[in-house]
Amino acid sequence: MTTKFIPKPYRIERNDCQAMLIDIQEKLAPHIADHRKLLKKTAILIQGLQALNIPIMVNEQYPKGLGSTLPELTQLLSEKNTPVFEKTTFSVCDTPTSWHHIAQQNRNNVILFGTETHVCVMQTALDLLDNGMQPIIITDAVGSRDLYDRKIAIRRMRRAGAVVTTTEAILFELCRSSEDPAFKTISALVK
Repeated sequence: MTTKFIPKPYRIERNDCQAMLIDIQEKLAPHIADHRKLLKKTAILIQGLQALNIPIMVNEQYPKGLGSTLPELTQLLSEKNTPVFEKTTFSVCDTPTSWHHIAQQNRNNVILFGTETHVCVMQTALDLLDNGMQPIIITDAVGSRDLYDRKIAIRRMRRAGAVVTTTEAILFELCRSSEDPAFKTISALVK
């Protein structure tokens, strides 16, 4: 199912967002550059998105070989019965069950975070663009083993049309006001 979506230069709306955690797994995560910082930002992002009621899906690359999503993240995600999809393709969009789930959400903005930036995150972002959707790359919550690979991938995704932002920026943009019920949670998370 292809939807025609024209990226707009203005603000991202909460009711048109879904989120995707990609491949932060037991045997891969320790090899990612600055992985502790990545995990901290990912935990903040997950909790903030949950406070905003943004649907999150989890994808795991060949979990038999790379292990499951890290337990500290699984614990946060299990509170909301977050769906987990196994894949062997690099792009999440190339796995039929994952693609079906993405399309069913009927939300064109897809917040992407996880690893590796230059492989699974980038290929997913490019496929989302090809399918008329708007990927939003959370730069402080994506990682690669090599920082140069990460840098070039972020540059390529931006040039292709992806929105590039940070954990704190996206959470406050989606929150929009200190009167939002999610504001106190988000504010406490980023302190």
